[in-house]
Amino acid sequence: MTKPDIPIALTIAGSDSGGGAGIQADLKTFHSFGVFGTSAITAVTAQNTVGVFAIHPIPPLDVRAQIDAVATDLRPAALKTGMLATAVLATEVARAIEHHALDRYVMDPVMVATSGDRLLERDAEGVLRDVLLPLATVVTPNLEEAALLTGRPVHTLDDMRRAARELVELGAASALVKGGHLTGDAVDLLWDGSEEHLWRRPRVDTPHTHGTGCTLSAAIAAGLARGDALVFAVGNATRYVGRAIADGLGLGQGRGPVNHFAPVD
Repeated sequence: MTKPDIPIALTIAGSDSGGGAGIQADLKTFHSFGVFGTSAITAVTAQNTVGVFAIHPIPPLDVRAQIDAVATDLRPAALKTGMLATAVLATEVARAIEHHALDRYVMDPVMVATSGDRLLERDAEGVLRDVLLPLATVVTPNLEEAALLTGRPVHTLDDMRRAARELVELGAASALVKGGHLTGDAVDLLWDGSEEHLWRRPRVDTPHTHGTGCTLSAAIAAGLARGDALVFAVGNATRYVGRAIADGLGLGQGRGPVNHFAPVD
C-alpha cells in the first residue's frame, strides 16, 4: 500500500498554556491545512487570554536538539519561527537553520504579546534583524514589530510600504507587513523585491484576536509546505485568518483565541 504524500512543516516557537498562540496555534493551523506539524519549543509560558504570567526559556542546546531531531528524520518542506525569547536562543536557531539548509522559512518576529507583555529580550532584536532576517523567505511583522526592526515609526499604509522595502533591503527575500492595527480596513502588504501585493478585509469588531500573528505565519508556512507559490500562500493565509477572527470562539475573560476550526479554502 502506497503511503500518502503528506507535507511536513516545522514550528520553532514558544508554548502558550492557553492554547491560542505559539506552538499550539501553529500545530492547529498546520492540521487545518492538511500538513503534518512538527515542533521545537523555545520557551514555556504561563499565559491565558488575560496576560502572560511567567516565561521559562528552554536551554539553547535543548532547542537545537529538537531541531536536529526533526530535520534529520522528518525534514520539513517549510518552517516558521515565532517566540525566540533571548539573543542566545535566536542565534542558535539561526545556526540550526543554516546547518540543515532549511528553506521556505517564514519568520514571525514575535516581540510583544497581544496583551502587551514582552516576549523577546531587547538585546535579541538585533539578532532577529541581522542574523535571522537574511535567512527568511518572508518576514511577517505587525506595525510595532516593523517599527522595531527598521527603527522608524509605522502608522500608515505608506509607512508599511517603506518598512517592507527596508526589510527586504536588510536581507529578507520578501516582507509581509500586517496592518491589522491601522484605522479602517485591515490591510496586509507584501513586497517581494519587485512587486507589491495588498489584501484588504473589513475590520471585525471583536476582542478575540489572540494568536492572529502566529496563525497567519503558520498558515503561510503550511501553504509553502504544500508547494503553493508565496503570493498564493499569503493570500490563502490572510483569508483563513479573516474567517478565524470573524467566527471567534468567545473563550476566556480577556483577548480570546481566534477560531482555528475555520475553513481553509
